[in-house]
Amino acid sequence: MFPEANKGYSYDDCKATADWLLAQTDIKPRVGIVCGSGLGGLADLLKDQVAFNYKDIPNFPQSTVHGHAGRLVFGTLKGRACVCMQGRFHLYEGYPVQRITLPIRIFKLLGVETVILTNAAGGLNEDFKVGDIMVIKDHINLPGFAGNNPLVGPNDERFGVRFPCMSDAYDRELQQLGMDVGQELGYGDFLKEGVYCALGGPSFETIAECRMLHKLGVDAVGMSTVHEVVVARHCGMRVFALSLITNQAVMDYDSEEKANHEEVLQAGKQRGLQMEHLVSTMVTRIEHNNNSNYI
Repeated sequence: MFPEANKGYSYDDCKATADWLLAQTDIKPRVGIVCGSGLGGLADLLKDQVAFNYKDIPNFPQSTVHGHAGRLVFGTLKGRACVCMQGRFHLYEGYPVQRITLPIRIFKLLGVETVILTNAAGGLNEDFKVGDIMVIKDHINLPGFAGNNPLVGPNDERFGVRFPCMSDAYDRELQQLGMDVGQELGYGDFLKEGVYCALGGPSFETIAECRMLHKLGVDAVGMSTVHEVVVARHCGMRVFALSLITNQAVMDYDSEEKANHEEVLQAGKQRGLQMEHLVSTMVTRIEHNNNSNYI
């Protein structure tokens, strides 16, 4: 399997796509943003937009999920050059994990230094409520336990080292910046922090699975983000990630509650504007190529 593991996803393939994109726009992004389910409005905040449908970008996968627009948008956010994915890719769409994370490698070759990821997640922490925003401080990569890791296969040192460290996967200074900005914006009542766990999906979790994850210290569960974080860190980019708690995971056999994708999208609409405000304010405070995140 390994000789084929990077077929179509090699450094040269990624560079060809990045060069194609850079030839179409004058914007040289330093921040890359990935929008989760129902949260694509972040891209609409960008000024001087140059947008590409995924289907028109060489080597790019296609988004197949309702609530994911399938566009790559370049622009500026309060003067900062950004690129934004409106819609991401998931294991449950049938893509190999290396293809799901291909856009993150392309971010690196576009010049991106900081990646901001958002997702919709189910709340396992009993103190969390629907509509809470969780700053991700760490993750559990459950598909990775079974060998489904985007770094499986030959390693190209031009991207990163063979065995990257993940104990600092989520940049601690950016976490603090996110919490500080949230407090400034008056989000203290619904801004939390915690551990995110990725599952393969597309079926939602059973009650027994939710109970197990809760015992393992998981605060929120979803079907994305972790693979992108692994690749971003492999490529040497800083990572900040947010989960919007769009439903409470069911952990009681007597409960009549059932998880569904429509409530995920509805919660995204309700809290999405505040999440966009948090991210856009953070972007103005991030400094690059030095040790301080504050201007």
